[in-house]
Amino acid sequence: MNPVIPAPRAAVLAGLGGWVPERVVTNDELAARLDTSDGWIRTRTGIGSRRVADPADATSDLAVRAGAAALDHSGAGQADTVLLATVTPDHPCPATAPDVADRLGLSGAAAFDIGAVCAGFVYALATATGLIAAGAADRVLVIGADTYSRIVGPEDRGNLAIFGDGAGAVVLRAGDPDEPGALAAFDLGSDGSGRELITVPAGGSRRPVTGPGADVHFAMRGREVYRHAVTRLTESARASLDAAGLLPSEVDRFVPHQANLRILRSVADDLGVPADRLVTNLHEIGNTGAASVPLALADAAAHGELTAGETVLLNAFGGGLAWGSCLLRWPKLPSSPRPYPRRSTT
Repeated sequence: MNPVIPAPRAAVLAGLGGWVPERVVTNDELAARLDTSDGWIRTRTGIGSRRVADPADATSDLAVRAGAAALDHSGAGQADTVLLATVTPDHPCPATAPDVADRLGLSGAAAFDIGAVCAGFVYALATATGLIAAGAADRVLVIGADTYSRIVGPEDRGNLAIFGDGAGAVVLRAGDPDEPGALAAFDLGSDGSGRELITVPAGGSRRPVTGPGADVHFAMRGREVYRHAVTRLTESARASLDAAGLLPSEVDRFVPHQANLRILRSVADDLGVPADRLVTNLHEIGNTGAASVPLALADAAAHGELTAGETVLLNAFGGGLAWGSCLLRWPKLPSSPRPYPRRSTT
């Protein structure tokens, strides 16, 4: 008797959601207290405003709101696994994901954090895909959430201009590799020799926080990061396209990590993806770290900018250094709630 070989299982996008804090910090507000200006920030980053969490809110609070929106949008309201991509967990120990799962009514679900900085959400998607393919999960809630306002120094004009707080989430279900919404053609990579380019120096086992002089603020070498980001994002996107047998001209929507508008445009140009296919929302909410890709997806979907059948390329780069990409054909989903109202920043 021939053995029965189970059909391959894919992770299929079934719902999405996002949430950002109400407080808007404009470029002019930053310029009023720091040596900067609206023009300086816009020219270098493309950002006009960002959101900052209430002092009473932690990363888990943002993650719960985004996760609830994604679960509701999926129609099922349930998940057996919760993955949280973040570099700003509520505590060094324990992980934040189990708390998020419990507060979402998913107590008992497998839950853990993923720390790949701004590439974390794509890493979490790949992890969820592997769990589903292995039969270890059937329905996974993947959340990207960060509160950079907690780790950026109060006088750090460069990083204060770039980063904002927010959370985005998707629900992935087990499905067929050929159906719309199936995630495929992952490419992941890292280069630990660049670990000091994006870092919070103190707070871990190498440099514990032992006194008031400990450097616990986020630090980034912008010029070097720019060069690495453009190179790695472009290479990773090409690897995913090659794995899928697609040309850049066949990408309908390119949704990269919302790091810096100059980086995004450079990558799109290097790939040969037309500029009008680039999805961006950082001008309104800044760089939200691991939340940026799902927030961009949720925002674009809510405003009718993603159409069923379109080929969508996801792409992210962050500290580590770490990067990743994947592809999907956009599925037909119910109308999704807006993660935030759009506002003019001109």
